Amino acid sequence: MYQLAAPATTEIEIKKSRFIGLLYPLTTRAEARAILSQLRAQHPNAVHFCWVLICDGDSGLDDDGEPSGTAARPMYNVLVHKDVFNVLAVVVRYWGGTKLGAGGLTRAYGQAISETIKTAELVPVEAMCERRFVLQFADESTLRRLCEQYEVSVLDAQYDDAVTLLLKMKCSQADAFTRQAFDLLRGALADRSDQPAN
Repeated sequence: MYQLAAPATTEIEIKKSRFIGLLYPLTTRAEARAILSQLRAQHPNAVHFCWVLICDGDSGLDDDGEPSGTAARPMYNVLVHKDVFNVLAVVVRYWGGTKLGAGGLTRAYGQAISETIKTAELVPVEAMCERRFVLQFADESTLRRLCEQYEVSVLDAQYDDAVTLLLKMKCSQADAFTRQAFDLLRGALADRSDQPAN
């Protein structure tokens, strides 16, 4: 899975219609709405602003007046094929006076995003996982310092007879982190990752 290092853009022309492909790295629908508003202001004479949003838990697509399935769907297919995530893809279309037909539109919108991806810098996305640890109160600050070293996020802390910390980390470092935490706390650490929260 990949995400964009920075925004990217290209432009193609088909039968005098201009198709401007744009890719933006983002993670929320609110960011996408803000970018779309800016684009509509920057391109007041464009006839269509077709878009696809693929991000964690909040995705969507819009043909913006083009025949259903001829714009956003081919754009989406390119992004899925290239395994790009946390992205807003937009194609801004300026009408050239010639109808392209459903097949022509499908090819044009897909090609606009395909060409834009070729110019984009893609970086791998690391898979994340959650771990739940139970430890003594006296050891919490030690474990939190280790979290800072590994850039591990503390998602939740519960205090009862002991401290239960829910941590989010890169899956690739989870085993090393757990071993180091166990050693650091002299074995006074329980991994409860497989147990549901109370």
